[in-house]
Amino acid sequence: MFLDTAKIFIKSGKGGDGHVSFRREKFVPDGGPDGGDGGRGGDIVFEVDKGLSTLNDYRYSHKFCAQNGADGGGKRCNGKDGQDLILKVPEGTVVREETTGKVVADMSRDNLRQTVLTGGRGGKGNMHYATSTMQAPKYAQPGQAARELNVILELKVIADVGLVGFPNAGKSTLLSHVSNAQPKVADYPFTTLNPILGVVEKGVQRPFVIADIPGLIEGASEGVGLGIKFLKHIERTRLLIHMVDAASPDEMNPVEAIEKIRTELSAYSEDLIKKPFVIAVNKLDAIPEEDRETVLEEVRKHFEGREVFGISAVSGEGLSALMSRISVILEEMGDDVITYEPDFVYEEDSAAGLPFTVSYDSEEKVYLVEGPRIERMLGYTNLSSEKGFDFFQKFMKENEILKELEELGIKDGDTVRIYGWDFDYYK
Repeated sequence: MFLDTAKIFIKSGKGGDGHVSFRREKFVPDGGPDGGDGGRGGDIVFEVDKGLSTLNDYRYSHKFCAQNGADGGGKRCNGKDGQDLILKVPEGTVVREETTGKVVADMSRDNLRQTVLTGGRGGKGNMHYATSTMQAPKYAQPGQAARELNVILELKVIADVGLVGFPNAGKSTLLSHVSNAQPKVADYPFTTLNPILGVVEKGVQRPFVIADIPGLIEGASEGVGLGIKFLKHIERTRLLIHMVDAASPDEMNPVEAIEKIRTELSAYSEDLIKKPFVIAVNKLDAIPEEDRETVLEEVRKHFEGREVFGISAVSGEGLSALMSRISVILEEMGDDVITYEPDFVYEEDSAAGLPFTVSYDSEEKVYLVEGPRIERMLGYTNLSSEKGFDFFQKFMKENEILKELEELGIKDGDTVRIYGWDFDYYK
């Protein structure tokens, strides 16, 4: 069964925690800290698999998590990095964030592999926090938290030309004549239940890909029938062929049929109605020869400026001229690649809202700042860099930690200890 949309949950790996330990050997009485660093968490990576044409792999599996990084160990042993999780998708898959609909990644053209969620950074072990005044730090940095998203995978087929029309207009028959595709052909609505791609090579200046889009019905853009499920596949195409039946049994003439098709395209997306198109009036062999030119002239008159081709998909009449002209039009248009630029930005979880404590240790004569909010901040802040230290000072002020220190009576020159880091306070 063809599946072109899937909703899944993805989560990168958490970074491993740094380790707290001290060197203890028989003849080394004053061994220092030797806690190792935590490993990096695994990434979530999307990768195009040219052998896939649907999203069926995600029909029953909806949760995908990369491996967490291992915690650091003693004797300066670092934790193992978590394994990346690679999710294979067909070319043309667009990854969107579920709530906003913003594009996370467009897996098409040259973008064959993209890291969507990076794993958490591993925390530093206590061997990094030894200073002249703190030679036995009992703090190690926690690993950075994992990232997670609910995303929607949406397959939009990669094709130069989209073949659109009502059921039984003869699209599948045409595709089987002009390309290497072998669609099933029968006389009932929705004979094509999934988009079928074919490569047109014979008798054209330059090969191109044509997509047979499942038949629309009136009201498809509002969810009537199956047509709306496949309108998305027209969005990447550069040119449309509006294919209509010259001998329709329901008495809908070609002009009415084309107008109804364009109404559905316009209702679905303004971008679709702006695409260049040509008109193929099919089944001319099924009407009297003296009426054929009259039918074509009515279409040309109504759609002035558009190229109209009379064809017979069954006999092959007119197909060579149609395909040759389309090849020329595509050549004149150039290689305009239709892709979707990512506009989703992952926002890190804030430390705001987590608790913290500020106290005074009368024995050590230091002020202690601790708690989950402080640990979260230290997990993503490099205090050794100027930029990181500036962020740390703003964090202390904005979270009113400095205010609480002042309420406890801190004075210039007093020491503030934050999980192994000692700072001198000056207002």
